[in-house]
Amino acid sequence: MDNWKIDRIYSAEMGENPTVMVKMKSGFAVMGDYQFLPGYCVLLGFPKASSLNELSLADRTQYLIDMTLIGDAIIKTCNPLRINYSILMNLDNYLHAHIESRYDWEPDKNKCRPSYFYPKEQRNSSQYEFSEEKYGVLKSNITSNLIELMKNSGYNMADE
Repeated sequence: MDNWKIDRIYSAEMGENPTVMVKMKSGFAVMGDYQFLPGYCVLLGFPKASSLNELSLADRTQYLIDMTLIGDAIIKTCNPLRINYSILMNLDNYLHAHIESRYDWEPDKNKCRPSYFYPKEQRNSSQYEFSEEKYGVLKSNITSNLIELMKNSGYNMADE
């Protein structure tokens, strides 16, 4: 059932990753596995690389542009307080960026800290696990806004 998680990038390429929103120049924009902070997305680098530093300067630039376009789409969709961006690659050894919305309703002590300071059992609770049934509308709205932003920024969609 969750075999696509074994190789998220390959499953995205094969059309088998249900979290995929859109293929971008530098990778796949996907919904995060858990939507504790609604709108959490990830940019899976494609072709696969072990780090941002493996890419040419032009490809690095494109990756960061794509990452911020996802952030813009989240802002347009979810109206968060701000967006946090992180490229950690500590557990999954391939280039991917976490794009997380932060909200006014979060406790003050958490607003100024990375989301992983929330207890894991809270962040990764089954009630927030991504599914089309629970989060399909959110995914669709972020996707629509992302595609619109890409088109309006002169993004060459024909390359995707």
